[in-house]
Amino acid sequence: MQQLTGVAAGVPYVALPPEGEPDGAPLVVAWHLHDPPRSETAMAAALPLRGLPAWRVYLGLPLSGSRLPEGGLDAFFQLSYEDAVLKVFDPTCRQAVEELPPALAALRQALPVGDGPLGLVGGSVGALVAQCVLAETDLPVAAVALVSPAIRLAGVVAANERRFGVTYPWTARSRAVAARLDFVARAEEIVKRDAAVLLVVGALDDEEGIRAPAEQLWQVLSRHAPDRTALVSIPEMAHALAEEPGLDPAPQTPHAARVDTAVAGWFHRHLTGSRSAS
Repeated sequence: MQQLTGVAAGVPYVALPPEGEPDGAPLVVAWHLHDPPRSETAMAAALPLRGLPAWRVYLGLPLSGSRLPEGGLDAFFQLSYEDAVLKVFDPTCRQAVEELPPALAALRQALPVGDGPLGLVGGSVGALVAQCVLAETDLPVAAVALVSPAIRLAGVVAANERRFGVTYPWTARSRAVAARLDFVARAEEIVKRDAAVLLVVGALDDEEGIRAPAEQLWQVLSRHAPDRTALVSIPEMAHALAEEPGLDPAPQTPHAARVDTAVAGWFHRHLTGSRSAS
């Protein structure tokens, strides 16, 4: 598959051209996870959205991938241990949202994408970014896929406490960040955007941190638009979509292939207008 790489307004990206005619095709923007795949290049390999007649552009997150802090993954994990909320989640989400409009403008100059509504894909922390874009910007978004999604930051922090055997020292400032990044509480803001929302979770992912909030968000959204909201559980999948270390492109895992089919099918129906996925 032909692949383009570049930097758009300071944001590194990987772009995969659409199946068929590239000129004027819709645009899907994707953000990766903090777990594998944890870079834009690795995310493009894990979820290429095969067969989709749309440009798929994978943006690198701040503090990740080619923008890891000096010292690489070890330095990133150190920041997480020091203060995961204030030194990792908050700056990652804020900067990713702030840099999206100029990055989109640069991408539209560099690629022959159409001027219609966007599709968004977010994996884990990338899902927080996608939800922030929905709730806090007026960018035209038609369809969204949230994969292994972080939906309530406080739940994600609790899951990491269990996973790594640590205790996070909450403060008034970090609780304010968690309130902003709680999209169960802010679900009505997403409802107002009227985007088609797909949630994809691993059946073996953390129940309280990932699966239960996804269920809660799905319940709210589906009450308003049942034909434009879906929750899919992937059997035997945990959180990650690729093998460690997850920085470089790697062969697609069977679980990622199932996610890829589900997400591509969602955009076929709700973004490109096609009725069948490849």
